[in-house]
Amino acid sequence: MSTALADLSAPRKLTNRQKAAVIVRLLLSEGVEVPIGDLPEGMQEDLTQQLADMQSIDRATLKAVTEEFLATIDSIGLSFPRGLGDALGLLESHISPSAAQRVRKRSGVPISGDPWQIIADLPPEKLEPILVNEAPEVGAILLSKLPVKRAAELLEVLPGDRARRLSIAIRQTSVVGPETVRRIGVSLAEQLDNQPDIAFDDSPVERVGAILNSSRAKTRDDVLAGLDEEDQQFAKAVRQSIFTYANLPQRLAASDVPKAVRVLEQDILLRALAAGAEAHPESTEFILNNMSKRMAESLRDEMAELGEIKAADGEDAMAAVIEAIRDLANAGTILLVAEEDQDPDT
Repeated sequence: MSTALADLSAPRKLTNRQKAAVIVRLLLSEGVEVPIGDLPEGMQEDLTQQLADMQSIDRATLKAVTEEFLATIDSIGLSFPRGLGDALGLLESHISPSAAQRVRKRSGVPISGDPWQIIADLPPEKLEPILVNEAPEVGAILLSKLPVKRAAELLEVLPGDRARRLSIAIRQTSVVGPETVRRIGVSLAEQLDNQPDIAFDDSPVERVGAILNSSRAKTRDDVLAGLDEEDQQFAKAVRQSIFTYANLPQRLAASDVPKAVRVLEQDILLRALAAGAEAHPESTEFILNNMSKRMAESLRDEMAELGEIKAADGEDAMAAVIEAIRDLANAGTILLVAEEDQDPDT
């Protein structure tokens, strides 16, 4: 009789798969979030089936499995990712995107996480070719998965007929299953990730524009004239990216003029206004007309007493004004007005 009672109180012998099911069930019953979705899909299916087959276990078995699990956890000093894919998932937010891309290319590790989130974070110029070249159904799914504002911005830059075809194709996405959408997202993310490595983050237009922004007016004019002869479309894009003293009335909101004036040293502002009164009078008047009348009158008096300013000193002062405004814009203090069709008269 005592032997039979002892057998009843002894824990059952379980397989490792059964033990895993016991621990998962116990954690879920306690309200613990178990990251089962991170497991390979085959293991998720096996675990689900095992949970369905378990029915019930006695307290002695539960105690034994729990103690074994805790002892195993307690004996682990530090765990490391399994394989290169997990290691990349751990480090991806801490290393540069280009380094992560090279690791994936060399090892064939697929993109981890939600592919649509990765796609949504890409700049419009990387997504536009997909909308132009892929099947309308694929483009429609891409637009549907993007934030509404991003999708609208992309739709605006597409040719009219292509935008219409994509809009019509969105109607057909109501019957597309979630697994199909996921596979398309993975395919597009991998396609975008497999693009050649590039050495520069900024586009050629942005780099040339930035250089010319800091160049003397004569150099800027000569370069732009040469670009006009070689590639008028590229030259136009560069002109649109340039922001100089001459562009102030078009690029700076009148209400932001006082913010820009406050961060400038008085002597730099004075030289810029005086030099600009000769070279770009509209810009100088724009600044003076959008500050307090008292300050504007004081600056006009000082400009009249300043005398002749060397061309180089005047250009340096006007460039300093633009640099200060750019710093304010980069800090989010002011917002520069987009002027896509402007050809700056420098």
